[in-house]
Amino acid sequence: MTRILLVEDDPMIAEIYQKKFLSSGFEVDVAATATEVFQKVQEKGYDLMLLDLVLPEMNGIEILRKLKNDTQLRDPNLKVLIFSNLNDQENQEKALELGAIGFIEKSMYNPAELVEEVQRILHESSEREKNAERRMETSFGEQRSEASLKKRILFIEDEEVFREMFGGKLRDEGYEVDVVSNGMAGAQMALEGNYDLVITDMMIPGLRGDEVVQQIRATERVKDVPILVISASATDDEIEHVKSLGIQEFYLKTSITPTILFEKVQGVFAEGDHTGGSTE
Repeated sequence: MTRILLVEDDPMIAEIYQKKFLSSGFEVDVAATATEVFQKVQEKGYDLMLLDLVLPEMNGIEILRKLKNDTQLRDPNLKVLIFSNLNDQENQEKALELGAIGFIEKSMYNPAELVEEVQRILHESSEREKNAERRMETSFGEQRSEASLKKRILFIEDEEVFREMFGGKLRDEGYEVDVVSNGMAGAQMALEGNYDLVITDMMIPGLRGDEVVQQIRATERVKDVPILVISASATDDEIEHVKSLGIQEFYLKTSITPTILFEKVQGVFAEGDHTGGSTE
């Protein structure tokens, strides 16, 4: 059973969400202050913390920082998901830097939708961990398998149909593809992982696609990783803006097929284009 610590100082809101998670099969504790958070984390192990940013004693960012830096509180198995209406880019970037796996805006989800989103994020996180374990097992073998030599692609897309269409095609063609539906979590994966290519949608929860691109291009270790951007719709100004950030190509979803995307990916790898410059 997944164990959740819900950090929320409004007792009515906390009770509503706690009941919904309990009825969906989760084990849920509630904390209203930083003192309660640290006490409960030390006493009990949790799989996930849903952390508001506006709290008594310490704000959510300060709590995240202490959880990361205090050796008595640090738990590598604890995932932290920000659950707040303070969704400005500065807070999102700080939360990512401190290890949050995503950012959920309170006003965008009713209790049932929140449970579904948390289940989706936990599932994606579990799949990434399994992939990482398989890669580690392979790397320590006497010979690296063919799979370990595949190009690794990060695909940031929140619509299931496109994840299946595009991600499925790339996997069928032999690429190793990690999929994530939240821009904030995707940016963190891109900065921490060893990906050969990032493909991101423009309109995704957490961070927009252009914000993901900006974070990648501003980080020295990954600044030259090729990036493709796709979108269901975009103005000419939006397209020019994201191209100016140094991507390989921008595609409207209405004008690209899985085969065209695959061919573009092949071209990027064939060219060895890791300069971060536009192909325009």
